[in-house]
Amino acid sequence: MTDPELLALATRLAGEASAVILAVREGGFVVDRKEDYSPVTAADRAAERLITAGLRAATPTIPVIAEEEVAGGRVTVPGEIFWLVDPLDGTRDFAAGLADFTVNIGLVRAGSAVLGVVAVPASGEVFSGIFGLGAWKQEGAARRPIRARRPPPEGLHVLASRFHGDDPALARALAAYRVARVTHIGSAVKFCRLAEGVADFYPRLGRTMEWDTAAPQAVLEAAGGAVRTAEGAPLRYGKPGFANPPFFCTGLPA
Repeated sequence: MTDPELLALATRLAGEASAVILAVREGGFVVDRKEDYSPVTAADRAAERLITAGLRAATPTIPVIAEEEVAGGRVTVPGEIFWLVDPLDGTRDFAAGLADFTVNIGLVRAGSAVLGVVAVPASGEVFSGIFGLGAWKQEGAARRPIRARRPPPEGLHVLASRFHGDDPALARALAAYRVARVTHIGSAVKFCRLAEGVADFYPRLGRTMEWDTAAPQAVLEAAGGAVRTAEGAPLRYGKPGFANPPFFCTGLPA
């Protein structure tokens, strides 16, 4: 399959998973806890089953690494190319009745996130991107290209995680920048707001996993932005344990 065909597959599955998640939310759910005490719901599990089954049926030679499977001890050894799936990024937002949760499906090739889809079930937005080909935002039947922006003269619009926004390290990280405002939102939506040019900077200093970031990184970088570690290196994939270091997301350079 070509990259546009793979993107179409991921987009379809993200849409189907979004419908499943919204149905669970409408019907009510219980929040369980995994071994690391992070939350998980029936929506996470049902959406992941749908996505992984669809990917494995359509691309049987591409390994699939999915959050809940890894949490349950089912770990696939990644190869040169593999899928990374977070079926419900922002479970805490979802459980709290908030709208900032996403479905993330990303493709990694040679350690780089090259293709991704981020669906926002509550709003119906779908962000997608293929590195080197472009990035798009779809709302209903309308699909348009998106592009990150350069920092505005009045200062940066910074995005921070809703549940980590009072971290003293965040204040220290922002001290070196001219900041116009800070907005706290959840999940991979932050990457997507940079990708569509409505925000400028997202520093993530706390723990994340590769399935949290592969899809939105692909979207942001396809839109002209960048995701870099504290050392200035690209955020890479296929690391032992799948844990990410701290990283910084930016739009176009000044």
